[in-house]
Amino acid sequence: MSFASLSHLTGTGLLSRILFWIAALGSLTALIFCGMAVVAALRFAARRRCVLQREKLFTPPLSLLKPLHGAEPGLEKSIESFFQQDYPAPYEIIFCARHQDDAGIQIAYEVAQRYPDRPVRFYACGEPLYPNPKMFSLAVMSEAATYPHLITSDADARMSPNALLHCIQSIAPGHTVNGKQVVLGSCLYVGHVDQGSLFTWLDAVGKSVEMGSGVLIADMLSGTDFALGVTMILEKQAFIDAGGYKDLGHYWAEDFVLGNRLAEQGKGVEMSTHVIKLVVADQGVVRSFRDQLRWMQSTRRSRPAGHFGTGLTFAMPFGLIGFLLEASLGNWCAAWVFLGIALVNRWLQAFTMLRVLGAERIVFQTLIYPLRDLLGFVIWCCSYLPADTSYHGTQFRIMPDGRLKADG
Repeated sequence: MSFASLSHLTGTGLLSRILFWIAALGSLTALIFCGMAVVAALRFAARRRCVLQREKLFTPPLSLLKPLHGAEPGLEKSIESFFQQDYPAPYEIIFCARHQDDAGIQIAYEVAQRYPDRPVRFYACGEPLYPNPKMFSLAVMSEAATYPHLITSDADARMSPNALLHCIQSIAPGHTVNGKQVVLGSCLYVGHVDQGSLFTWLDAVGKSVEMGSGVLIADMLSGTDFALGVTMILEKQAFIDAGGYKDLGHYWAEDFVLGNRLAEQGKGVEMSTHVIKLVVADQGVVRSFRDQLRWMQSTRRSRPAGHFGTGLTFAMPFGLIGFLLEASLGNWCAAWVFLGIALVNRWLQAFTMLRVLGAERIVFQTLIYPLRDLLGFVIWCCSYLPADTSYHGTQFRIMPDGRLKADG
């Protein structure tokens, strides 16, 4: 055998060993993550059962804040869910968009006419004065709110009739977490599709399983020191204590910053046991991918070390590396073991999370989750590209400290 041939075989053997250990270690870390996700989900389910058995005593008057920008499929039904709340105390609904002729505001007007007894107000805030337009809308509505207790909700959130009653218990006087009075609660969400393509369903199941798993594991290991902005429960003062509207409005992940700052001050921050439906619209592959990438880049800026470690929680990329490597060497038994472990891993995690969160079409979403796992890995890789993003027609760059800088 020639020296060149020997060097080639040696190099090939080294590459094979490297790929094998990447596949093996990645599969192991993904298994550990899956185990923690299952435990965290079951822990959340047990906590929710305890909460549901308690009598709901705290029912202050509430102001519901709902920022709007344009119309998405299913918006009318989502807005109407806020008018149909079974809540024993008075509550008002405040909507805010940039302009009175905004399509979302027009839908809210139409829905409000069906409920003439429900106090409702509409605001046009104009072009945002902060880089984060959602935070600017929240500032306008919070200042205008009649009541100090607020529930904020994104346009794509859809509530069950008992949502207000369950959510507000998070900040009831005397309700503590680790001995700290809770001043901020937020809700996990389950992705919901009214109508959409396979890619829309992959986005939805990712929001339920991928996002939900990370949140519950973080809560289990170190407690909640952040918030999820889809639905938040707080008093007006919490915005001020966390730095004020203007400062929060310079961050893309204002919900994370809000919760993180309050937790650092020694205040209680909690993940409510009530789960919200997050409506995932069929908006096309390109726009959906960009939206998911924007949030992944934001997570990277909020928690860089944790985000880097997220790469080791995906199972399918490592299972496929192991499968292709062993198959190329003719080791078909080992190849199928690698792939089988990855598939069972993702199916177990998905089924557990979807069941605990009360998702619909659990079997279908469980079966497609391995595809979502691959897509999530691709988005994670792309999150290390320059963090340029577009939101509601404005171009931004997410800076290393999480702040937004308008391009141009």
